[in-house]
Amino acid sequence: MHPHSAVLILGLGSWGQTLSYLFRQQGCTVRLWGRSQGALGKDLLDNIDLLVSALPIKAVREVAQKVAALQPSPDVILVSATKGLEAETVSTAADIWQTYCPDQALVVLSGPNLAAEIQQGLPAAAVVGGQATATKQVQDLLGSATFRLYSNEDRRGVEMGGIFKNVIAIACGVNDGLGLGVNARSALITRGLVEMVRVGCHWGGEVATFYGLSGLGDLLATCTSSLSRNYQVGWHLGQGKSLPQALELTHGTAEGVNTALVLYRYAQHHGLEIPITAMVAAVLQEQLTPQAALTHLLERPFKPETTPC
Repeated sequence: MHPHSAVLILGLGSWGQTLSYLFRQQGCTVRLWGRSQGALGKDLLDNIDLLVSALPIKAVREVAQKVAALQPSPDVILVSATKGLEAETVSTAADIWQTYCPDQALVVLSGPNLAAEIQQGLPAAAVVGGQATATKQVQDLLGSATFRLYSNEDRRGVEMGGIFKNVIAIACGVNDGLGLGVNARSALITRGLVEMVRVGCHWGGEVATFYGLSGLGDLLATCTSSLSRNYQVGWHLGQGKSLPQALELTHGTAEGVNTALVLYRYAQHHGLEIPITAMVAAVLQEQLTPQAALTHLLERPFKPETTPC
């Protein structure tokens, strides 16, 4: 694979546009397709080296079915850049792609990547999770001096870190919307990481992965920046807005809204304790006010800081 490789990016949102910018910076030929453009034609898949999915989770299954029907070359590497869970099946985007395109080498791209900063040319880092040969090819093609790309063979953990951080970002946005301060937000991030490790290890990820770019790294970015859509939703909720109002005031898809409910149901089913996620789910379902939810967290019994996964 060389710098003049061809890349097809599925998804016209801010992340898809940002990835297009990054690949073009590296000299790649980039094709972009979104659902608003009509049918996905076979010609778009001809002679490509990478197929990058930057779709919202709710669109992944439908598009994956269409791609599979077009029978892409087995040499095409599939890169999943979606950070969400399918509500009906509790499947990740990579799970869905693997179901429909089992012959493709599949990797996950994740990390603390706020699109607006990357499009300004500011430095960032990310991680590609998957089999070593495929991740190395993506590293060589997408990595640059301003977009430092690491690899990790724990694809499951890399993907789960990027998924879970959205929920904690909502909690931190609520905290800041209520004006509860940096100390409380730092506690939410730290204890949110515990919940990420607990669920992520149960999901099949490795502990060390969650202390890397897709876990702790993405937590720090999305839980502290107003550029994060999930943080924005939480902030509006903390300011007293309803969920429909918060979503209307937030540009783009905030995957954490759906993810919080899915993860909470998953944790209940498997007996996993994730109190911050539970409170986010309660606020989103209007079972508790934001203030009541944070008060409930503060009133939990004292316990040792270090607890088993």
